[in-house]
Parts: sequence; C-alpha cells; structure tokens
Amino acid sequence: MIRDAFNLQGKVAVVTGCATGLGQGMSLGLAEAGALIAGVYNKSTPTCGDEITSLGSRFVGIKADLADLAQIEKVVEATVEAYGRVDILINNAGIIRRQPALEFTRKNWDDVLDINLRALFFLCQAAAKRFVLQKSGGKIINIASMLSFQGGILVPSYTASKSGVMGLTRELACEWASENINVNGIAPGYMATENTRALQEDPVRSKDILKRIPANRWGQPDDLRGAVVFLASSASDYINGHTLAVDGGWLCR
Repeated sequence: MIRDAFNLQGKVAVVTGCATGLGQGMSLGLAEAGALIAGVYNKSTPTCGDEITSLGSRFVGIKADLADLAQIEKVVEATVEAYGRVDILINNAGIIRRQPALEFTRKNWDDVLDINLRALFFLCQAAAKRFVLQKSGGKIINIASMLSFQGGILVPSYTASKSGVMGLTRELACEWASENINVNGIAPGYMATENTRALQEDPVRSKDILKRIPANRWGQPDDLRGAVVFLASSASDYINGHTLAVDGGWLCR
C-alpha cells in the first residue's frame, strides 16, 4: 500500500542543527515515521530527545563544530557506532549574517560559507561514502532557502551559500543517482525561527512579507514534516536533484 512507502521504520537519520527550529521539527517528523535520530548540534543542547523517545524511537546527540572539517567524518562515525548504519542525511545546520554589501566583512562571508556550503558538501560526501560501503543507497536532503531562487537584501553570503546549495544538490544527484542515492532539497519559505527573528520583529518588513505570502502566515517547523518524510522515504525514489519549496505560496506571487 502507498502508505507503506512513507514508513521509515528502522532507518537511521542524521539531522544537523537539530537543537531548535526547523531541525527539531524535522527530527520529530522523521521519528514519527519510524526513523532513529542522530541529532547533530554545537552550542545549544537539543531538547527534543525525550519527545523522540516518547514516540517509540531513539535519539543520540552528537556535538560537533561543523566549521571544523576534521569533525565532519566523526559525525558519520558516531552515528554508525550508535546505530550500526546511516540511511538518511538532513543537512539543516546554517547561519546568517546581515550587513549591507558595501560594508560586508570577510569574516561574515567566510563564517556563512563555511557552515552553509562547505560543511554541507563534506557531510554529503561522508554520508555517500557510507551508503556506497553499505551497498544500501540512501537519501540526502539539503535545506536550501527562498534565497536559492531570489536575491534578498543585506545577506550576500547567505544568498550565495543557499544558491550554491541548490546547485550542489543538482550536481550530486547527477553523480550519485547510479548508486541509488537520492539527493534533493527543501527550500523553506519565511519560517518563524531564530534566524528570522529580526524580520519578525521589524513591523514594516514583517507586514510586507506577510502581504506577499498567499497563506498569510509565517511558516512553522511542523510545516516541513511532511516534505522531509516524503523525500527521506521510498515514496520519492525517482526524484533526484529537485528542491521542493515549502513556502506558503511565496514563489508563485
């Protein structure tokens, strides 16, 4: 039956940036579908572990600074040590810096590209090597953005990184589809998370944003649960290199 195609029972999912916001919401969605979760975090300790175990799943927290390339392979190694395998990678960890382009600093550029694009690629690589070793195939889901499609303002490094995420998702899908590895993306719209707090609290910008969203509300982390389970499941086995917008209709305006 088709509902069985969405079942993730026994699958092992690595979710970066799991401590809050979108990462936490996706972790819970994957756990509800049966996946075992390896949650990667840096500064904020995840609080979703108890809720995940209450769903009958398992949660292992892995602390790692993804700006340090030496720690990236350890994420996959720690997951395999805990669960014996890896089946799904959700590249969600990301940061943003806001500054006019004429004043934008090299640090604000490098910090964002290091996490949002460099770390994402090398995590994809580490997971894919494991999938090939397991001869199991696998699912990689990269979290892109509306700014994968648009320019934005005051966020040059973020826009560059998220445009790169969408392009890299396509490239890796081309290389790895023959290994039964699906690489796809999700582009969240304007979501009510810590990354967008400055926009939410700006009465002019928030009003302008809501006017353009046909759904007439900010997105919530729960809004990504269906999309991430679909792309992590066998229901999406013939989808490769696609970035799915979950945006309340933002891009269709």
